[in-house]
Amino acid sequence: MTVHAAALIPAFNEAASIATVVRGVKGSVARVIVVDDGSTDGTAECARAAGAEVIVHAGNRGKGHAVRTGIARLLTGDFTHVVLLDGDMQHLPEETAALLAAAADTGADVVLGERRFQRAHMPASRYHANRIGSRVLSWFVGVPVRDTQCGFRVFRSDALRPLRLSASGYEIETEMLVKVRRRGGRVASVPITAVYAGQRSKLRPVRDTTRTCFLAVYYRFLERI
Repeated sequence: MTVHAAALIPAFNEAASIATVVRGVKGSVARVIVVDDGSTDGTAECARAAGAEVIVHAGNRGKGHAVRTGIARLLTGDFTHVVLLDGDMQHLPEETAALLAAAADTGADVVLGERRFQRAHMPASRYHANRIGSRVLSWFVGVPVRDTQCGFRVFRSDALRPLRLSASGYEIETEMLVKVRRRGGRVASVPITAVYAGQRSKLRPVRDTTRTCFLAVYYRFLERI
């Protein structure tokens, strides 16, 4: 499969890291879009200086809104795949090439980046929330998902086009995955590096994972696709 990819980076107050992420992913994709979700620290300016196209939300609307804004823009183009990654350097953007290679080799509709966790190096709340959430989500999507909290993923554009997305927060990744699977989409995974440099995550592990599990029920059984 020929891959012509674009990267989508939702960002909120990531001025310290966004330029590094943009520069790191640029070599693997044809276009980089950063959706600045109401930042107040100069994130948009840093992203533009690094070579990204930037869409700015006037206020903080949530990661789900930022992802939906970026997808709507990218699907107007001729890209075969969309790479999703975060702007805080908890993913290594240089590993984008490995996810895109897997997309080309397998033809999968979704390629998930899966971190290999070392319990001693990961906050306890995030470790256990991820394990529980992964087991629940695996049941709903019908394939093993070992890392529900990782936002580093590649979607085939044609798998995204028919989706009706509504999530506003971190549950957007669950919504996208469940709905692609409901349409018969194929899922592959690639090991990626787990990065924990002491930065505080915006994810609230217990609260957000619990909410995501309940919403997975809705996306899987109740909401129309």
